[in-house]
Amino acid sequence: MNRTVKKGTTLLVDGPASVTVTSGKVEAFGSVISGTAKIVIREGKRMPFAVEEIAAFEIALGDTASAEEVEGNTVPASWNEAYEESLNLQTKPVKAMVLGTADSGKTSFCTYLVNKALAETKKVAVLDGDLGQSDIGPPSTVAYAFVTRRITDLFSLRAKNAFFIGETSPSKVTDKVIAALASLKKEILANNPEFVVINTDGWVEGECAVNYKIQLIEELNPDIVFCVQQKDELAPLINRLEKFKKVLVESPSAIRQRDIDKRRSLRELGYIKYLGNAKVQSLSLSWLKFEGNELFDICKTRMNARQASKIYELLGMKPLQLSELSDKVCVIIGRRRWIDAENIRKVEEYTKKKVVVTRKGEEEGLLAGVFDSNRKFLGIGVLQEIDYLRKSLKISTPVSEDICVLALGKVKLDKNMKEVPITEEENQMDFSSLKKLF
Repeated sequence: MNRTVKKGTTLLVDGPASVTVTSGKVEAFGSVISGTAKIVIREGKRMPFAVEEIAAFEIALGDTASAEEVEGNTVPASWNEAYEESLNLQTKPVKAMVLGTADSGKTSFCTYLVNKALAETKKVAVLDGDLGQSDIGPPSTVAYAFVTRRITDLFSLRAKNAFFIGETSPSKVTDKVIAALASLKKEILANNPEFVVINTDGWVEGECAVNYKIQLIEELNPDIVFCVQQKDELAPLINRLEKFKKVLVESPSAIRQRDIDKRRSLRELGYIKYLGNAKVQSLSLSWLKFEGNELFDICKTRMNARQASKIYELLGMKPLQLSELSDKVCVIIGRRRWIDAENIRKVEEYTKKKVVVTRKGEEEGLLAGVFDSNRKFLGIGVLQEIDYLRKSLKISTPVSEDICVLALGKVKLDKNMKEVPITEEENQMDFSSLKKLF
């Protein structure tokens, strides 16, 4: 549909949609749009087009999309004031961190900062620390990119490098996230940027979240901390930032709140982006090194034949794989096999160790980070199958380089790139206990 919007008005478009500015002058998150530029808005995202000169739009709306006009500019005046504060800093590069709850406008403000800095012909980098709503790298990673042109969505950037965490929330992996972001920040600074924008996740409320953010801020040591808030939800965190320059930034009044399904849908667009053109590869386990809470490890040890034979007898079956570790016995059985609880108790009495039973197929759909021999991040893949007899695995990935390292995460996907809930049984599974299975 075609739409003409007067000066001093903002056109709010909720995706999925595409918008072409056919005439006039429009600004979106600090990026001036004129001519015949076409902007794509993802499902679950809202784009404000502030009209500076009467403008004509050509709009294509998806099933759940919408477009409405509101008076004035929905981007708060405090955003420009905040950017001006950063220009007054004497440091080079300027390292600006953005804090806020989920759906507070953090990412929109980061996009605004990037465009303002680019207008000053600065060399700009963005470090994306939001695992659950990753814009630059694949979901469950932290990543960075250098920006060379004005943008309306950080999702349009391609990661220069990323660090695979394997979770969509930082709550259980805070140390890992902090270390990863510190490493990527060091890499960014080695490329001599003039302005670095650090986006963060929306986990800020509660003692654990505040402690995590304080540790992150102290490690990354930004020159300025922008706190995007609607009321005073960041007060407990702000009160502990005595050592840092902090600036309060308004959350946009027209911000769109997303439910858990919308946030999951946005992640799924990330999986599609980074798993497009994936092909199934078969890799020998002997070639690979595994990291994280993996299902197995290259440092393989086998149980001696006599001990194994006795355990087979007590189990009443021969499993696919059997390994005795220092504190437990790990057993892998077929998808439809079953072991009597009494037989498991007998093995535990005999070995004086806990027996952990895993079924073949529980690995299917696990998201994995893919690396080369120098542990350079190559991309992501989805584990398809472990062949315990042939000592190989199948993984679906677009990566064409030689794969030497796999870091297995705690996210599962189905064949349509939809997240699959981890079952209660899998949640209780101590995957690390399955190391040295072969």
